[in-house]
Amino acid sequence: MASTLQKFIHSLDLRALPRVLQIQSGIYCQDSVYEMFGNEFSLSTEEVIKVISFKINKLIASICENNEVSQFSAKVELPLNFPGLYKIVADKTPYVSIEEIARKVSIGPTRFGHPSFYSTKDIKLANFTIKHDEHITFNSVEEIHGMMAVNCVVVRNNQSHSFTLPLSQEGEFYECEDDQMYTLKEIAVWKIPKGRNRIVKLSNTLHTWDSSSLLPENFDGCLILMPVYEVQAVMKFRKDIIHILSDLDVEVKDVTDCYDISSFLQPLSLEDIFERTSKEFPMVAEIMEGPSGNQKPYNLLSTGKEIVIYKKYQAARVLASEMRSDSSKRHYLIPMSYKGKFKRRPREFPTAYDLEIVKNEKENLHVVATKAFTSPHKELFSVSVGDQFLVQQCQTSEVLYEGRKKLIGGLACEQILSDSYKKVLLPMYMEGGFVEVIHDKKQYHVSEICKEFHLPFNVKVSVRDLSIEKDVLAAAPGLQFEEEITDSYLLISSASSPVESWEIPVYRLNMLVRLLSKEVQTAAPPVTRTTVEEVSEQEYYMLRRYENLTLHPPPRPPKKPT
Repeated sequence: MASTLQKFIHSLDLRALPRVLQIQSGIYCQDSVYEMFGNEFSLSTEEVIKVISFKINKLIASICENNEVSQFSAKVELPLNFPGLYKIVADKTPYVSIEEIARKVSIGPTRFGHPSFYSTKDIKLANFTIKHDEHITFNSVEEIHGMMAVNCVVVRNNQSHSFTLPLSQEGEFYECEDDQMYTLKEIAVWKIPKGRNRIVKLSNTLHTWDSSSLLPENFDGCLILMPVYEVQAVMKFRKDIIHILSDLDVEVKDVTDCYDISSFLQPLSLEDIFERTSKEFPMVAEIMEGPSGNQKPYNLLSTGKEIVIYKKYQAARVLASEMRSDSSKRHYLIPMSYKGKFKRRPREFPTAYDLEIVKNEKENLHVVATKAFTSPHKELFSVSVGDQFLVQQCQTSEVLYEGRKKLIGGLACEQILSDSYKKVLLPMYMEGGFVEVIHDKKQYHVSEICKEFHLPFNVKVSVRDLSIEKDVLAAAPGLQFEEEITDSYLLISSASSPVESWEIPVYRLNMLVRLLSKEVQTAAPPVTRTTVEEVSEQEYYMLRRYENLTLHPPPRPPKKPT
């Protein structure tokens, strides 16, 4: 049965890919040449294409009144980088089964992929009853004892209860209200159900964007967002990937079941390659679609080039940001193989509690107070701007409070006087300010800093890495090492001239390859070149979000006695 391309893509589950489509009719059916995203191709009647992927390319927005498109609203096209933060309006249309939720809603490993729903009736399980209107968080979909199910959680009395719901579970399920703020891109990737539109409320916009041509001035209402997808497909006699927008006026028919899907080229993403077993490496591949970017090695990975992929692995990186007061700071991922050296830069600490966290047994932490603090207790020290301290350890002190003795935490320090030292106790809750005084002149490698000091840690390049043609870190006025992360990489080299190898990130590089049945000349990779990867603002925040999911939050600092 034929349908429009838009209707077909809107109803298609990503897990059902790839699909083979036959062009039935449309304005592009008479051998016409179609050009999009720099690719030129023709779509003829009965032409066959294999859809390998699709993603939201842009959003069509209309002003919403009473959950419907306003009759006075014109449709506007919003790019995914349109600035602002948005709140999601809960969908009023129910889902009739868990299978429908799993098919239409994005459920994944990050916090964006944990949607919540409630049932209008109680659901009785073997040893657990989910009450009606109780918020059910969906965490993942997996096969359990031969049956597909969703791993779920409900929270009762601050305690989490885990259970599974089979996809066959029917009922009436509604989306829960979501009080989180999202960017437009986050909504596009995670929060628009398949086959449905999404209503959002604009919470704030950035003044850097001239929105007057897109939305009414001072607009703060609701928008209905309709996604337009970019479809990636393969044609039978072409090596490259074609890109088609889903609103293309053409009708298609799904002929997957009666077509030999192996007769098409099989494009693979870097994620697909990474999922292969270690025994399958090394392998030779041809790049079908290369990444954008001028920095090495991305500028070497052009379409049609053959590469050797030697192995897959996890590698440590330090996420670092430039120390700048303006908003134009750049972010980097620094490998442990970086051969440059760093000198320490002073750190700033907003409270005495922060001093306790970073103090090091190997050296005394020397700080200068930048903010005055008057202690309400005579047993605890009052601080003046310019006071200098050597931080020692945390201890409790007995203070007199409203005629009663009370134990509170304090930070034992030595105040540095002109010719002596004075033992003092700073309250842990004090809202002061301190700047570190650096006596250490030693130069450190990246791995030494991660091993010896508590991150975040401030540094500046003192010796640049001479193996890098242009060491971008050397030009930075200062760097803050924020955290050490672990990421997935592939080790590659050119197949024609394997003089050096490069590490490429699996999840931040959009690249498609096809495997070739060629033997690798040598299984041992050539020398690996060090690459400092610059990451965008969006990639930076995603890295921190993903990494911090596995970390426990730090304990709260002590509160001031009341």
